[in-house]
Amino acid sequence: MARVASNTVGLHRFQPFLRTSQPLQSLKPFIHFHNKTRKRQIVSCQTTPNPTESSTVDKLPVEPDSVSNESTSQATSSSQGSSFPEFPSKGINKQIAVVSTLAAVGLFLSARLDFGVSLKDLSAAALPYEEALSNGKPTVVEFYADWCEVCRELAPDVYKVEQQFKDRVNFVMLNVDNTKWEQELDEFGVEGIPHFAFLDKEGNEEGNVVGRLPQKYLLENVDALARGEASVPHARIVGQYSSAEARKVHQVVDPRSHG
Repeated sequence: MARVASNTVGLHRFQPFLRTSQPLQSLKPFIHFHNKTRKRQIVSCQTTPNPTESSTVDKLPVEPDSVSNESTSQATSSSQGSSFPEFPSKGINKQIAVVSTLAAVGLFLSARLDFGVSLKDLSAAALPYEEALSNGKPTVVEFYADWCEVCRELAPDVYKVEQQFKDRVNFVMLNVDNTKWEQELDEFGVEGIPHFAFLDKEGNEEGNVVGRLPQKYLLENVDALARGEASVPHARIVGQYSSAEARKVHQVVDPRSHG
């Protein structure tokens, strides 16, 4: 009986060991997880670059002269990029203004020659008929009228030819509406206008051109007169013309009028 009691007492002494065994088992996962976290922290710390190595790579020796050269080159490039384009000087501006003015004047004169010449202008610049027959030069006589559409259209061409040969050939304008030229109308057989009669230096007719025709007919005939040829290349050429029967007859008081 005494052994049984001692055994019970012995078992009771070992109960604390059995009670503490369960908490120890429950702490094992926490300890294991804590060790894992420590290992990860250690691994992450090992992956960071060594500060001594990075410093040796990044810090390279730089000469002070190269730094100054680079800074100056950057400054010059930035100044060149930001600099404004140079404007022309005042002398160049004056030259441009003069050239543009001359060009404008040339355009005005060309427009005047091509479109602004009128029959009145040709008549004012023409030589009187009597004077043309007596100065020993060949003569071109144009019979015209202010109402003649073809005459107005051909005025610029006539003006150009006149400017080219006016020193060697006379140019005369006779208005068919003026009764003063009735005899000349019959003499040259004027039925349509414009009528161009080409006379040699003695006043003899070498040929005539009537109506709207290319400028070369007039130009070639006048050139033949200026060179003193016996005949003109286009002696009898007729184009579209205005009838002389539609003329408005009137008497001009001015005896010098050749219009």
